[in-house]
Amino acid sequence: MKHFFKILAIAFIGIFIISCEKDEDQAVITETIKSKVTPDKTTVVLDKANPDNVALNITWNKSTFNIPVVYTQQIQFAIKGKNFKDASTTEVTTSPLAYTNKQLNNIALSLGAATNVAAEIEVRIRTLVGAAPFYSDVTTLVVTPYLLGPIYKYTDLYLIGDATSAGWDNSENNTKFLPLQKTAATGLYSYVGYFAQGGFKLIGTPGSWDIQYGLGGSAGTLSTSGTSGNISVSAAGYYKLTVDTNALTYTFNAIPAPTVTYTTISMIGTASGDWSTDVDLQKSTFDPHIWVKKNATMNSGEFKFRANHDWGTNWGKAQEFFGVAELGGGNIPVSETFKYDVYFNDITAEYSLIPIFK
Repeated sequence: MKHFFKILAIAFIGIFIISCEKDEDQAVITETIKSKVTPDKTTVVLDKANPDNVALNITWNKSTFNIPVVYTQQIQFAIKGKNFKDASTTEVTTSPLAYTNKQLNNIALSLGAATNVAAEIEVRIRTLVGAAPFYSDVTTLVVTPYLLGPIYKYTDLYLIGDATSAGWDNSENNTKFLPLQKTAATGLYSYVGYFAQGGFKLIGTPGSWDIQYGLGGSAGTLSTSGTSGNISVSAAGYYKLTVDTNALTYTFNAIPAPTVTYTTISMIGTASGDWSTDVDLQKSTFDPHIWVKKNATMNSGEFKFRANHDWGTNWGKAQEFFGVAELGGGNIPVSETFKYDVYFNDITAEYSLIPIFK
């Protein structure tokens, strides 16, 4: 038995010596040249209108080490000041890297950047040798992301004044603003509906007077000045308003009161839900021929308007965002799921879907 323990002890000592010799022989890995990241610009305002265009190119070089090693390199983006906590990390193999507006926008939003606000975003290269990380120096980008949603290249105008549904309450919380109808020609608008006795102007954004049109030097002319006058409505009734913001002119003419009224106007289709479910619009308390659905979630798909939940009277047209629908016409397309303010005028069958970029 003593002989057995003696042999075991000798074996243990031998293993210990061999192990120590292997530890001493292990080489220490050092980074002889750090990786480097070089963007072609440091300030980027992302362009929603051209999502697939390249917004940023990043050139980077690989790390080198004192001995041959197998390693992985990654590019990391993070909000400045967070020490790369919750960073966006992607493995990279080639240089340069090209980021489109859409790709960089998705990265910025995933990091918590606010839309339409410049954010400082840090970028670096991380090199992993096994589990051991090596880092490049950090470069800071100033990136302004945009709100995801449909590409909407139109300018809207809204009625304001005591002759209109909104009154003179120019605040974002006022839900009674009604937009003019856009046309295919830039700067040309119209509106058909009820006006109360009083006055009105036109504004670009509810809650702001930065874009406004009022009465110019004479009837029929418009002025963009903050001191412009109110367009006068001498008697309550139905009118057709046309506006040309290019020429700064307008017309305002009385029309006969409509004779057809509807109990409900609804949307139906895959864009509003499905082809068996009506989504009712709200009848304006100011004008019973104007129908509104605020903050409506519309899906990528298509839909139509119909009266009284019946296909006997339905309107549609294969034109996105706005148009003059036709009785029994085509389906109205919605290209991208988003929230919209929806308007329908049962006098003219004009409709508008205005994306909510807030």
